[in-house]
Amino acid sequence: MSVAGIDIRIDALLAGKVRSFGPKGVPSGIDKTAVQGLARVTTVGLDIDEQGDPKHHGGPEKALHHYPRDHYAGWRGDLAEQGAHLAMLDHAGAFGENLSTTGLTEADVCIGDRYRLGTALVEVSQARQPCWKLNHRFGFAGMSRAVQGSGRTGWYYRVIEEGEVAAGDHLVLVARPYPQWSLQRLLHVLYVDRLNLDALSEMAELPPLAESWRKLARQRVANQIVEDMEKRLAGG
Repeated sequence: MSVAGIDIRIDALLAGKVRSFGPKGVPSGIDKTAVQGLARVTTVGLDIDEQGDPKHHGGPEKALHHYPRDHYAGWRGDLAEQGAHLAMLDHAGAFGENLSTTGLTEADVCIGDRYRLGTALVEVSQARQPCWKLNHRFGFAGMSRAVQGSGRTGWYYRVIEEGEVAAGDHLVLVARPYPQWSLQRLLHVLYVDRLNLDALSEMAELPPLAESWRKLARQRVANQIVEDMEKRLAGG
């Protein structure tokens, strides 16, 4: 898709406060609701949004989380037999996202893409690595694995220029320096073709990719083993 080809409306802007979450009552801001009116976009996210675990959520490399509403119908079908909380899918925000849109998925977005978001300028920094909190949120112990395996993870932005945004504003692509690195390809290397050393070496040198992901790629190349993902996926 050409740089001029992406102009997507923000259907919902979402933010949340830190609350007790899950059986152990850990602090989390995953429960987000629609924001009415303008919100300030800062280098660490929306000024009205909160994260309960700043080590793993939020911060400059995960300032804003975008999840496609396009995936909701597929999840409704996939989860129908799992006893999951399907009502979670009735409204945007089921995955703890800040931005909800239709018409843009991981196949359409590349690492390093820069978008004008309202008056802010944001850059795609990484895909989402789903964690155990999704298991409790959906009432299905395999939810984090399902998200990871499906490639329907959503993605994060870092903020290049602060500004303001509201639901109804547009997300407009203004630069695409790495068209060969779609999020779909990135997720395939991370979770499917996991020891493709050539791809991992290239991934490790991608300047816009979050340093934690570049480090992961370097470690796989050096050790030629895949890191343990169990704690992230299952908790504990």
